[in-house]
Amino acid sequence: MQPWQMMVLAVVQGVTELFPISSLGHSVLIRTLSGWHIPPTSPDFLPFLVVLHIGTASALLLYFWRDWARLLGGVWSARGGRSNAEARLFWLLVVASIPAGLIGLFFAKRIKILFANLLVAAVFLMVNGLVLIVGDFLKKRKPSHQLTAMTWPKALFIGVAQAFALIPGMSRSGVTIVAGLGKGFDYAAAARFSFLMATPIIAAAGLLEVPKLFHIQGPIHLEAIVASGLIAGVFAYASTWILMRYFNKQEVEALRPFGLYCLALGAAALVWHFA
Repeated sequence: MQPWQMMVLAVVQGVTELFPISSLGHSVLIRTLSGWHIPPTSPDFLPFLVVLHIGTASALLLYFWRDWARLLGGVWSARGGRSNAEARLFWLLVVASIPAGLIGLFFAKRIKILFANLLVAAVFLMVNGLVLIVGDFLKKRKPSHQLTAMTWPKALFIGVAQAFALIPGMSRSGVTIVAGLGKGFDYAAAARFSFLMATPIIAAAGLLEVPKLFHIQGPIHLEAIVASGLIAGVFAYASTWILMRYFNKQEVEALRPFGLYCLALGAAALVWHFA
């Protein structure tokens, strides 16, 4: 993997991980359509992915550090229980993180088969676009709630929805925000829960691969890998800042532009594939 390719993919990761347009789907399309042959066996590949995930998770943690400070403070005050709102929300986030974590852990090898499949990424980008448009429809039909209205079944439902993001083309933030809208939350509340839930799941995705780093053979572009993590983190932070302000201001059809974009991109990739 060339350093300049790392930089491009780092920017894509930082933007598309938080925007509801699928970072994995974009990564598959960029690598395939550009003709980049980046084998997973390359010495650079694994540390590059680990650093990207850590960079993105760090950006989320930095942006939401006040939220996490309140949540952890609430857990400490409750002595591990659920006697205050902050502790309760913390355990709701834990419950929501379990489904995708378990599916990713036990079915990782089968899911990775899809990672280089342009057809799968293109089709599910279009599916993701339709899901986002349906999310706007659900928002119109349901009353809007804040995160204080989150319940255990609702958190588990959002967590199950997150598991679909393991498919290239399906956006983690997109499906979880839509799931939140479907349970009656407004855009801002659904996005906040989605991004808070993303922090541990993205960090875990990177840290689970860390032990494999000790078995890497061959030279790696260490400076480029570190720079890629920083780039991904900067763009992830900027994306979160933009999106939270966007969702706080939007009352209707906030997801439609992203949905139309995914439909157009997926359709263009299909045309290219079959041309």
